[in-house]
Amino acid sequence: MRTLVAVLAATTGLLACSRSQESCELNPEVAKVSAPVNLERLEKPFFQIKTTADADRFLRDNGLFARQFLQSGQYPVGVLAATLTRLATNVKLQQLGTQADTTFKATQLEQQLRPMFQHIRYSFPKFRVPPVKTFVSGLSQDLFVNDSLLVLSTDFFVGPKASYRPNVPEYIKRRYTKEHLVPTVALAISSKYNQKQLTNQTMLSEMVQFGKSLYFAEQVLPCTPDSLIIGYSDREMAGVHFNEGKIWAHFIEKNLLYNTAPFTIQKYIGERPNIPEIDKTCPGRVGAWIGWQIVRKYMAENPGVTLPQLMAEKNAQRILNASRYRPKVNRGKVS
Repeated sequence: MRTLVAVLAATTGLLACSRSQESCELNPEVAKVSAPVNLERLEKPFFQIKTTADADRFLRDNGLFARQFLQSGQYPVGVLAATLTRLATNVKLQQLGTQADTTFKATQLEQQLRPMFQHIRYSFPKFRVPPVKTFVSGLSQDLFVNDSLLVLSTDFFVGPKASYRPNVPEYIKRRYTKEHLVPTVALAISSKYNQKQLTNQTMLSEMVQFGKSLYFAEQVLPCTPDSLIIGYSDREMAGVHFNEGKIWAHFIEKNLLYNTAPFTIQKYIGERPNIPEIDKTCPGRVGAWIGWQIVRKYMAENPGVTLPQLMAEKNAQRILNASRYRPKVNRGKVS
């Protein structure tokens, strides 16, 4: 079995690389799209804070950031300034800030973000590229995005060598690396366009909803491997690909697709280290991964459907029916 898994992992890696390499050159039409990135590093002025007066000045100078990311309006007078002063003068956070600054260079971030924004604006011309701020949050919030602001807490994404890591389970922590930052941004932005039914939520509707987000990220980041988009390891990617038919059969045989119980849905969609109901080695969020495959099949079967049309489609059953999704069952276990 180890040999099989190793071969599958290698094969999956090659498939991911192949997809990226084939579509990695920027489409000439996409390249024409203007998407300037206005990036500002707030770490330097933040770590220059020595007193509450300095903190108050920082908050005044960065009003939008203070209101939206720091939610300054929710604190009594003086509380936020005191908190920022305490954080900015913390030697351990300063050390983490230095690591974040070394890991993320402004020019590299701009080069990674710009083609993603170009792809989004190509499909959604009214999309406005928000100002981008980088910050060291003290591992309090990894990301913030809306129409007017994008904040990247780079300290979350330093990776395994960071002096301090996010206080989350290991299976989530491994997604906090430099390579996962931009895919995380893409998934967050997808929610702006991802329409859904607000009532009668079923397992299928949630699967397809997540599948649409993953497909959106795939389309705006064509050079990014699937593993980084969904946050699976190579071994997990190999397992779900090889056992796709068995995983789908589990949903069918257990009559799960139209289950509306939130606890049951969360078992297959939400964060878990694994899903023992399918197999102890089956990774968490596999329902979202299956939803991604349904959406991919739907788009392949319906080439006239645009990305905006997909994201606006609320009817998960319609997507499933039109996808003709019927994965084959292979022998073996979810590995």
